[in-house]
Amino acid sequence: MIGLFLGDTDFPEIVLNKIKKLKKEYFVIDFSKNNKFLKDKNSYRISIGKFGQIINLIKEKNCKKVLFAGKIAKPNFTSLRLDLKGIYYMPSVIRASKVGDAAIIKSIINILANEGIKVISSIYFNPELSLKKGNYTKTKPNKKDNSSIEKAKNYFNKINSLDHIQALVVKDEKIIAKEGRQGTKKMLSKVKKNSQGILIKLPKNKQDLRMDLPTIGLQTLKDIKKYGLKGLVLKSKKNIFLDKKEVLNFANKNKIFVKVI
Repeated sequence: MIGLFLGDTDFPEIVLNKIKKLKKEYFVIDFSKNNKFLKDKNSYRISIGKFGQIINLIKEKNCKKVLFAGKIAKPNFTSLRLDLKGIYYMPSVIRASKVGDAAIIKSIINILANEGIKVISSIYFNPELSLKKGNYTKTKPNKKDNSSIEKAKNYFNKINSLDHIQALVVKDEKIIAKEGRQGTKKMLSKVKKNSQGILIKLPKNKQDLRMDLPTIGLQTLKDIKKYGLKGLVLKSKKNIFLDKKEVLNFANKNKIFVKVI
């Protein structure tokens, strides 16, 4: 039995479909904004403040492992209704929320660990969604591009694991944009059009890779084209790459390189 903490974006549905295909026993705790898993008979809608109810359900199902998939929005703490365990644990979640969204999930993982529940990687059942090292397109980065990529790698190795930054734009060995709390798309919109920069999406040093992996899909490549960037760089086996064939076809057609380091 596997417990699935599912939020928004397309990724959770891909995970759920694979679980069904593998005929694994599962249940869903639906943390999506609009209760998108309502029609699944194994789905439960439980507030993030009801830790007692969540933990009791996991134990009733004799479940030892859970995974997180998708975006789980930061709750409105002032309106949350708490059960006894919620009252006990919520202060640590609120403290974490001041650091960033990744810290909230990390605090929940720690709570589950305290209750004897293991959290596994979000791509445990979907390893095919993660690209290995290599160049995946006809267009490849040049020597100067590779120096810029190295600059970004060094930056990611220095920042805090709970920092919200998961993406940079680099050009000529300089960082010209950093992702803020509003995400990658907002960052790209602030980059000078046709900058010919490179989008780098890497996990941070010591980041918890069981959740919050950098995620790429067709929209990411469309944004790269829209804002005039020349390439995309990811970390080997530490990414979620959706719609691979469609994305790489788009990249080749538009002479955008995709490199995994």
